[in-house]
Amino acid sequence: MRSLRSFGLVVLYVGAQLAALALALPFRAQGLATTSNPTSPTAPLYLIAVIIAAPIGILLLARFRGGLAALRWVILLGIAGALLFTLTAAFDVLLPYWTFIPPTETAEAFVPADLLGALGSVLIFEALLLEPQWYVVDFVGFVAAGALIALFGISFAILPVFILLIVLAAYDAIAVYGTKHMVSLAEVVTDLKLPILMVMPGSASYDYPRSGGFTAQREKPVEEREATFMGLGDVVFPGILVVSAFVWLPTHPVFLGLGANLWVAVGALLGSLVGYTVLMRFVAGGNPQAGLPFLNGGVLAGYVVTYLLLLHSLTLGISWNF
Repeated sequence: MRSLRSFGLVVLYVGAQLAALALALPFRAQGLATTSNPTSPTAPLYLIAVIIAAPIGILLLARFRGGLAALRWVILLGIAGALLFTLTAAFDVLLPYWTFIPPTETAEAFVPADLLGALGSVLIFEALLLEPQWYVVDFVGFVAAGALIALFGISFAILPVFILLIVLAAYDAIAVYGTKHMVSLAEVVTDLKLPILMVMPGSASYDYPRSGGFTAQREKPVEEREATFMGLGDVVFPGILVVSAFVWLPTHPVFLGLGANLWVAVGALLGSLVGYTVLMRFVAGGNPQAGLPFLNGGVLAGYVVTYLLLLHSLTLGISWNF
């Protein structure tokens, strides 16, 4: 059963990476990059600062009466806003504008992406508010992960992504094995029942809102646990290098008519899956594990090996501009 849950999580993991690859170039063409200087080594510093500060802020807020309820509403509204942007951008890629001429003979454009994006974000907001079952949480997490990976991948070139992944891997290890505040954070956010953690149960009938979440699962023997959890960041951050390789590396064919950028992206993804396999072996022991040292380490190794094999250069595609 545990192997089935691990397989379910890896399907979500790989699916989010593939969705991000599909969205990357259209997002870039629409000018959705979040930085103006994607090759700067300092470009990811603001993101690193937010990632380090956010868990501390959440844990402090959880100490106050009513703090978690207020936090849940803030995150819900943030998710709804992000989904409105994400779904609209994604539908804009898939659906054309409809131009029609009303009786005034003035051509007007109807943008179905705007309507569908708004409708989708409202429906998901209601589902998360009223009945956040595991499949709702996973669906929202999947959509959010695919969009975030694409956005950050087009925003950061190779060197900033290397810096981001190495720093976050070290931070995750310290936060899980050292200070352990990331474990406390997981206990808090599962009580919120929001797509900050991906949830993979052993049965479709698993009732996530009434299960007690991460804390309840930890209190049970390993063989009796009903679900496996994976942080959304464990899906997003390794994927940034996959998309960055696809967007920023040379596109000239190097093997089977496919560009170096695509092959290195695939190699990075396969490397992260090796890291995922090792991670799941440790997770099977029953203790919380820091995912990013394994996943980021795997994706970095996969990138480096594939790049060297195909492009025969020690530059690794790294360039910078302050």
